[in-house]
Amino acid sequence: MTSHSQPELLGLDIQELAALVQGLGEPEYRARQLYEALYRQRAASLESVSTLPEKLRRSLSGHSLGLPRIERQYSSSDGTIRYLIAFADGQSVETVWMPEGDGGEAGDGSSAGDEEETKSGKNWRRATICVSSQVGCAVDCKFCLTATLGLQRNLSAGEIVGQVLAVLNDRGARIAEDRINLVFMGQGEPFLNYENFTKAVRLLVEGARIPASRMTVSTSGIVPRIHDLGQEAVRPKLAISLNASNDDVRARVMPINRKWPIAMLLEAARSFPLRNRERITFEYVLLDGVNDEVAHARELAELLRGLRAKVNLIALNPGPGIDFGTPADARVRAFQQVLIRAGIPTFIRRPRGRDIFAACGQLKRTVAEEPLVQLQP
Repeated sequence: MTSHSQPELLGLDIQELAALVQGLGEPEYRARQLYEALYRQRAASLESVSTLPEKLRRSLSGHSLGLPRIERQYSSSDGTIRYLIAFADGQSVETVWMPEGDGGEAGDGSSAGDEEETKSGKNWRRATICVSSQVGCAVDCKFCLTATLGLQRNLSAGEIVGQVLAVLNDRGARIAEDRINLVFMGQGEPFLNYENFTKAVRLLVEGARIPASRMTVSTSGIVPRIHDLGQEAVRPKLAISLNASNDDVRARVMPINRKWPIAMLLEAARSFPLRNRERITFEYVLLDGVNDEVAHARELAELLRGLRAKVNLIALNPGPGIDFGTPADARVRAFQQVLIRAGIPTFIRRPRGRDIFAACGQLKRTVAEEPLVQLQP
């Protein structure tokens, strides 16, 4: 919970909204209208919700809509935008917009569809939003800038949802027409804010109509919550931030490994109920001279043997105060080839927004430093 002066509507589910409007003497169907306005129509204010009678809008005036404010945004040369999003108590997190499908950016020409998008002022076909679940993070991964913040507080379900809605509004996205993917990989460990995170997922699926199949949640390895997620009726796909092929290295770079070592983590992964054609993603940040040897790749291949899995390799995105180096491209490719030869689908994740501290592991609410590109109003 956050200490806001007014109770917020964003974050309430349909049952909670029904109790609210009925308590104000209104019929239950008004809850559905309010629910649609909040999550489907992404209303910016109560006054703009014309489906509700003026009397009800006045009765709700003691409530805040709860849509967070975009305080700043930084634009990358690759089209990525890093948003600094502020909440009512003055705390803030970062949310990242990563557009895809710009024919001009890819350098592969334009189709007729691309030309239509350009005429309408839109240069993307699909996009991914990287969402935060906490202000800061308590997990203390040694290669991650967010870890240097420590944990400030959990985000409410409304604040998690609000990030997505605020960014969609800013980019003019249309859920019914645009392919929007969500990755819960921003600031914080989602499974240490499990109830709010899972409620936010349900609201985004049932309210905003973003399919769960287009969502992925990344965990550093909170084993009990991996088991819990597998039992959820509505859930994203699972990604596990592994980052090492043995306990000695993983405990060095991820202290959480001392509580839930690799054997326990992989046992949870093997028991996770996968849907048809679904794989668990293992994320592996490559640190020069630490976990990027061919021998490490062979160890990793053995660990993942028999799992329906894929691996995303991420060459370290550097940042101030991070005492690790980024491996050479040749080392990254050699690591990938070992896994591919072992039959494990393995991809090298292209860094997005590295020049504005928006890439994986770089989110630190960077506002004190000079921006690396022009700050957008």
